Amino acid sequence: MILRQIPDRLRFGEEDDALRLEFDRRIGHFSMRQHHFHTGYELYYLFSGERNYFVKESTYRVRAGDTVLIDSNVVHKSTDSGIPDHERAVLYFSPAYFDVLPPDEREMLLSPFVRDRPLVALNLQERLRAEELLFSLLGELHERPPGYRLHVRHMAGELLLLVARASLRRGAPALPEPTPVERKISEVVRHINRYYAQPLDLGELAAKFYISRSHLSRTFKEVTGFGFAEYVNITRIKEARRLLRESAHSVTTVSELAGFDNFSHFGKMFKRLSGLSPRAYRKLYGSG
Repeated sequence: MILRQIPDRLRFGEEDDALRLEFDRRIGHFSMRQHHFHTGYELYYLFSGERNYFVKESTYRVRAGDTVLIDSNVVHKSTDSGIPDHERAVLYFSPAYFDVLPPDEREMLLSPFVRDRPLVALNLQERLRAEELLFSLLGELHERPPGYRLHVRHMAGELLLLVARASLRRGAPALPEPTPVERKISEVVRHINRYYAQPLDLGELAAKFYISRSHLSRTFKEVTGFGFAEYVNITRIKEARRLLRESAHSVTTVSELAGFDNFSHFGKMFKRLSGLSPRAYRKLYGSG
């Protein structure tokens, strides 16, 4: 099956499944409307078009044939590059997907997700094989013959192995030097990621990094795809979620440790970004 025979939108799996898959063909200009971070691992493959992809603290230009790997709980967002139209597939692997594997196999398959740079260098032969696997997977998902779920899971595992082997052989590809603006915004993002628990004011950060408030506001959005306040809130909520899962701190203490000075605002922001109240989230995902 060839890509143009695939519908514009395909989905496989549910939110809590070990494996989920999305395929989208988007015409025109498109940017993700919301933040994105999750406990699972994400494999993003771009069939056609170009995208800007913010991951952790840097923005990357992603082109057709590129593979992006997103580690667990890393903030990321795909935004418009100025070039319309793109086709992409995204595979989401939950931690449970890897937990059933022997330790050495688990470590190998997870190794490319935890590298500093999220892009994986596939040579031409590997790209052709990756697309062959994805075409087969998407064709099965579209036509749904008997046993298609088994086939989808098998192809997804083979793709993951292909990417892991390529990453181990060659590491991350050489990337173009970031522009001065991109370097400056990366510095600001690193500051937020480190000092999220402290008060963070746009004007004060602009002065600290020797740029005007309006310029920082505009370029932060252009480079990362996030508004300044939006990114600060996402970073704090991500930490709050971790504390709710892993610690015994009260919800009030969690809100303070995550950098919120207003408990009501914390509750509203948590519900907006997580879909649950802090207490409901802890009840569902807490370790104790």
